[in-house]
Amino acid sequence: MSRAFCTAGFRTLFVKELMRFWKVSFQTVFAPIVNALLYLVVFAHVLEERVQVYEGVPYRAFLVPGLVMMATLQNAFANSSSSLIQSKMTGNIIFMLLPPLSHVEIFLAYVLAAVARGVIVGGGVLAVTLFLAPVPFMHPLWIITFALGGAAILGAMGLLAGIWADKVDQLAAFQNFVILPFTFLSGVFYSIHSLSATWQLVSRANPFFFMIDGFRYGFFGVSDVDPWSSLAVIVGTFAVLAAVNLTMLRTGYKLRT
Repeated sequence: MSRAFCTAGFRTLFVKELMRFWKVSFQTVFAPIVNALLYLVVFAHVLEERVQVYEGVPYRAFLVPGLVMMATLQNAFANSSSSLIQSKMTGNIIFMLLPPLSHVEIFLAYVLAAVARGVIVGGGVLAVTLFLAPVPFMHPLWIITFALGGAAILGAMGLLAGIWADKVDQLAAFQNFVILPFTFLSGVFYSIHSLSATWQLVSRANPFFFMIDGFRYGFFGVSDVDPWSSLAVIVGTFAVLAAVNLTMLRTGYKLRT
């Protein structure tokens, strides 16, 4: 797999995917940052005096890591999924399939570009929200690890959705009935310890929860689950998604037919 990074085909596709979202950065980067800022302002205003999740941590500060990771995940998914479905619908996907690009190169180019967009948006959200809710950085390496891991998972998930979907409606359904519920039920706005035992079990079956919980641990040094356990879930989830994606790309599922 390491050789895939050295090929001209990989570099060309990767740069193309980067330029695709950067040329419309007002929509793909700045708009999500504004949305996250609105979430912070509204929820902090309503719940600041009523909710305290971690002792000594204001609720608005508790919100920041969740909002940063939510923006990172959603934009990583949007990048790979929207790019592939647009290529399929316009027919220009043929220009990716005709060159001697391996399925590994295609997978890496799409996922890494999705990671880049997710991290850029997440970093922008963090920079903006820090003015309203300063947070500590207790474990920077954990912050980076979970940000990159979460973005990679959603980039791979977006690629899978883009391959599977035949039209925008199907992709929108995947986003509305899978990505959105998983994101909002992952502890962005609350700790799972505030839930009933049943809903705690449901939350622990959601891989998004482990991404956000581990990411939040990097800031506060406090989490609902041991960060090493969260990291194991993330690695396992990405491995499964990578295997499925590589199989679909290798066989040309819904791409060459």
